[in-house]
Amino acid sequence: MMTKSSLKSLKHLVRVENLYENIPDDLSEELFQDIVANNCFRLERIVSRGHASPPGFWYQQEEDEWVVLLSGEAVLLFEHTGRKVRMAAGDSMLIPAGVRHRVEWTDPSRPDIWLALHFSPGCAGKRGHEE
Repeated sequence: MMTKSSLKSLKHLVRVENLYENIPDDLSEELFQDIVANNCFRLERIVSRGHASPPGFWYQQEEDEWVVLLSGEAVLLFEHTGRKVRMAAGDSMLIPAGVRHRVEWTDPSRPDIWLALHFSPGCAGKRGHEE
């Protein structure tokens, strides 16, 4: 049960942040910002504007990664299939651990804002909408 003093201290811990704000005008590199993290997951905001993975670079992560594109457009490439996936605002996907992928293109005309949830397979429970 929360006491009055613990509720007062909670006010200082709870804050509202807007994912569409505080974007630098000069984005010479993609912006990666952790929002929250613990032993099982990390949630980050990524802001791109015309960025792509460097030539020959592939992400191959030890964690599963769920991404959602909140604004903008992007194209991801998956090495094992050669498949290019075009994403628009509102699109999301689950990228299983170990799957090599890269960002081929992001919209250079506006900020492309992503949320990426990285989570350890052992901590995750169910995947997607499986029942």
